[in-house]
Parts: sequence; structure tokens; C-alpha cells
Amino acid sequence: MKAYGVYTVYVLFPFTRSKTTPLTTHSYSLLNQGLPAPIVGAMAENASLFLAYGELQNLIRYAWNIPVAQTLSLPQLSLAAAGAGAITSFFLCFVPFPVSAGFLTIVLSRTPIELVKCKMQVQMLIPPPTPPSSSFARAVASTSLRHLPGPLAILRDAIRADGVRGLWLGQTGTLIRETGGSAAWFGTKELICKFLRRDAPARPLRPWESALSGACAGAAYNLAFFPADTVKSTMQTEAELRPGSAGHRSFVAVARELYRAQGLRGLYAGCGITVARSGPSSAMIFLIYDGLKARFG
Repeated sequence: MKAYGVYTVYVLFPFTRSKTTPLTTHSYSLLNQGLPAPIVGAMAENASLFLAYGELQNLIRYAWNIPVAQTLSLPQLSLAAAGAGAITSFFLCFVPFPVSAGFLTIVLSRTPIELVKCKMQVQMLIPPPTPPSSSFARAVASTSLRHLPGPLAILRDAIRADGVRGLWLGQTGTLIRETGGSAAWFGTKELICKFLRRDAPARPLRPWESALSGACAGAAYNLAFFPADTVKSTMQTEAELRPGSAGHRSFVAVARELYRAQGLRGLYAGCGITVARSGPSSAMIFLIYDGLKARFG
């Protein structure tokens, strides 16, 4: 689970980068700015999501006295998926945080990981204090990517500004997206698989069937609750893109402003590139997952 999470994030991360920040310089290093944070997030998310999904299915079987050999209905699978997504949004992982006396281990969930990723991605949009006045200064400025704050520096600044609670800025959006999105993700995958095996429901999935159903699931995940992700990303980058704004606004306030300014289209800004990324990514995830499940049970 961790391996294919890292693979899909590393290969397809430039699509996510383009969704969050429309770049004018197309170097590979710029496209992958903020890559370490989602790699950590992908490892944690995929491991916890599939583990929780399986365990919640077992809990549903126990609650409804359903035999192990009997396949759960689509609503029951979607319920397990929604619960797994909610758990994933609060998934805890331990990250070493540098302090003057050494290292302090702090606890992070999915939201702080994405907070760091979004802040790293918009760093290139923040203009320097004074514009370069010479060709030499412009040359130095063009190579300043390596001097941008890293993930630990961003974590430190966020804690100094808002305390530990500030790391969970946008948690409402993450919870909505992960809960509803996971239900759509697993639910669509199971629905497509059921359709493809309608003549022989018990037969193993063919590799192309796993990939096709996974690609459809990836598209459904983003189309269903993409506005929640848009609001979350806006909340997490507002301090950088709108300096001087008074405090952090609520999820509802940001959503209302986005809708008033651009309508539903604004809430789905960047959805196309995200679906283009999530289709191949989810196809790879379920191709590997179903293959491992068929081999090892």
C-alpha cells in the first residue's frame, strides 16, 4: 500500500501542482515543489484507508450477522468506505520536529500534511520584498528555489503563528472530502466491478477490469466533493496569498465568498486537471491492490 502510494504521488504530482498553482515556469523542480509532504501523506493515507475499510466491513458483518462468505451490499460497502475516509482524515503519524534541544516528536494528521503541501506550492507566487534591479539580481532570484522554506520550517512558522491548533486549519474540508469522497471512490469501484462481472460474479477480476474500475472511481472521488477541497486549499493558503487579512475565516464563510465571486464554476476550478491525475493514479492503486489481494487473500 505504501509503495504504490509513493509511486502514484511521485509520477502524477505535477498534475496536482498545476491544479493548486498555475505555474509560468515549467521546470521539473518547480512542478514538484511540496512533493515530500504528499508522499508522506500518501503512505499514511493508503495504509490507513484500506486497513480501516476492511475492518469496518468486518464490523458491519458482525453488526448485521452477515456471513463472511456473503458479499456486502453496495450501501453497506459505501458506509464502510465513508467511515474509513473519516478515520483517514484524522490519521495520526509521528514527525520529528527540530527544537533547540534536539528533536520533538509531534503528532500530525492528514490535514497538517496537506497544509504544508499547499503552503509550499504557493511560495513561488509570493513576490520578493523588492524587485531585482539588475541582471545579476534577477539571475540570483531565478535560482532561489533551494532557499524557500522546507516542510519543517513551514510547520514551525504555523505553530508560532497559530499554535498547534493552526495545523488543523481546513480540517472540516478534509473531513467532508475524505468521508464523502471515499464512499464515492470505493462505491464506484465496486459498482463498476459488479457490472463487469454480472455474468459470473464469483470470478476473479481481470487486470484491465481492476484498472478501469479504479480509474472511474478516481474520477468519482473528485467530482463528488471537489468543492470541499477547493475551500480547504483556499483556507490553508489565505495567509500567503492575502497577507494582512484579519484572522482565519470559517469553512462556511470561505465557501460562501467563493460561490458569490465565481459561482459553482469557481468551486470546481482545477477539477479537470485533478480528474486527469486521479484516473491513472486510482487505476494503478486498484490494479496493484486487487492483484495482491488475489495472490495473498
